Amino acid sequence: MKKKIIAINKKLIKQFGTPQRPKILPKPIDMLIGTILSQNTNDRNSYHAYKNLKEKYSNWDEVNKAKRTLIEKEIKVAGLGFQKSTAIKNLLKELEKQIGNFELKEINSLDNENSIKYLTSFKGVGVKTASCVLLFSLDKNVCPVDTHLHRTLNRIGIVKTSAPDKTYFEINKDFPPKIAHSFHTNLIRLGREICTPKNYKCNICPLVDICNFDSKNFTEITKTSERSFMLLDNI
Repeated sequence: MKKKIIAINKKLIKQFGTPQRPKILPKPIDMLIGTILSQNTNDRNSYHAYKNLKEKYSNWDEVNKAKRTLIEKEIKVAGLGFQKSTAIKNLLKELEKQIGNFELKEINSLDNENSIKYLTSFKGVGVKTASCVLLFSLDKNVCPVDTHLHRTLNRIGIVKTSAPDKTYFEINKDFPPKIAHSFHTNLIRLGREICTPKNYKCNICPLVDICNFDSKNFTEITKTSERSFMLLDNI
């Protein structure tokens, strides 16, 4: 698996380039809330919702004290306003209750496995969200798995798993060093632009020669919409 992941990473970089990262990584709490906003919508809408919150409120303590309906108003562009505003309020209230602040400094002293356990102990924080904090905020060599990675890794034949969380634990047992960010980000692009749920475009896929997917589609397709904007690298 390790060799296959390295080979895939090289081919994806050749196709999409090396993903850029911000010089200053976001705080864990910023990443947690950004990931909540990203659920069931596209990255640009999530980004607008996140920016609306940051511009409206000076800090997360103000968000914590604000009425849920006011939060919902600011994030409506991301959809599911009631659910997401409730999740944000619940998370902030729980952090305030358990540790008295929103810094999450506790995870700095934990290894990856225990960091995941700690973060997922908060209601509404799943494995994907917790692993995004490790990769995008703390620069850990951890590869989060969303629906795109789960789908593509199963099609390629790297794993045979039934759910994203199972895929996460399978590939992160011994993930190759220093490539988690590029692998994760570029594989999302592959899943959005080429290896889509339907009408996938095998004729332009950079991984077609190493992919074990039985139902390949070689219908002539010359164009694909570029979806290179990544929310979690812009928080």
